[in-house]
Amino acid sequence: MKKIFLKIMASTAGILAVLTLASCDNSDNNMPDTSFQRTITFENVVTPKDFVESGSFQGTGTPPVIMPGQSVSFKFSAGKAQALMFATMYGASKDWFFASQQPGIKLFDGSGNAITGDVSSSVLLWDNGTKDNVTGQPESKTIMQVPNVNASQLMKLNLAYNDVSSEFTLTITNTSGGTANQTPFSPGVWAVSNYNGSQLLNSAPFFTPNALSNPEITDIAQMGDIGKMMTKLNANTGIMTGLSPALVVIYRGDKNPIYELGKVDNGMGLKEISQFGNVTKLQNSLKSLPNVKGVYIAGSAPVAPGTKVMTSFSADPGDKIAYATMFGFSNDWFYANEPGIDANTKGDLTSKTTLFDSGTGVDQYPGAGNHQALFGGTPQSENMIISKVGTLYPVPAVQNVIKVTVN
Repeated sequence: MKKIFLKIMASTAGILAVLTLASCDNSDNNMPDTSFQRTITFENVVTPKDFVESGSFQGTGTPPVIMPGQSVSFKFSAGKAQALMFATMYGASKDWFFASQQPGIKLFDGSGNAITGDVSSSVLLWDNGTKDNVTGQPESKTIMQVPNVNASQLMKLNLAYNDVSSEFTLTITNTSGGTANQTPFSPGVWAVSNYNGSQLLNSAPFFTPNALSNPEITDIAQMGDIGKMMTKLNANTGIMTGLSPALVVIYRGDKNPIYELGKVDNGMGLKEISQFGNVTKLQNSLKSLPNVKGVYIAGSAPVAPGTKVMTSFSADPGDKIAYATMFGFSNDWFYANEPGIDANTKGDLTSKTTLFDSGTGVDQYPGAGNHQALFGGTPQSENMIISKVGTLYPVPAVQNVIKVTVN
């Protein structure tokens, strides 16, 4: 009897196993896997310009020349490795002009400290080579330094610096009065070259020594006319930036897990992305949240203009996607989607992307702030709410910097 019972139990167990397997198979057939895969791409589409800032200066009289004894000042921003170039006509000449050494006035010393005070030794006097110095007749010679004239005795340059804003003030004083080379200075131009993290985009602004002149500097040297140079500078001046590797998160619910507009940073890692482009802390923090289903990273290095990074991700119906990447040439800015986005969305998401300020570091001029990671700096701490970046700086429109697409 015992043997018969065991055989019945074994037979029953086998039947149940078969039924169970059949049930699982039927269930799988009735409930197919509805997850999907997409690829999101982040492209840096900004157009690099030679200069991050440029402008002009002039005297207060009519005409607006700078006479002996008079001074003029202007402000500009810069970080380590950047320099200030300027040019103004030596008025009592046929075609001479003052300009700083190439690539411009040095603004920081080897230790990264701002140079302030008298920097008159940086100015030189140049012969444009387009007019004979005696007759004024046209000639075609290369730009050469004027011999036997000490430019620093005719022009005094003084630099002041505000570390919080990374802003310099240059004061130019005409000290030529009573010398053998007494002269007015014409209205002038100035520029700060863009820096891409390894080099200046233009290391010889305005002119090239020992080469023939160009129409822009010729007009300054011969007539004190800055019109052509300002047109050229305006066309070649603009903020540019790199982007950091992008963090992508798949989640459930209505709350974006990366940031919350109008609230202070919660310390989960947004600060590290917005200040240094480091995604690791936020990546690890998000993985621990119950509503987060996946965290992905696009790229492993800064995304330079004209390049792109991408990552694939998996999601299910009802999931949402959010992303963030640093505006690299800033103190604490980041691009992120503002509205919630269905993870199943395909196409161009750029219009859903906004530039935000994380409120964790004091802002400086983008691409010209010495506390920015671009220059190896650390932003000065602040504790402000997360907000949209305003119009204080002439930042290009979002679609002119970043393109986000999903396929």
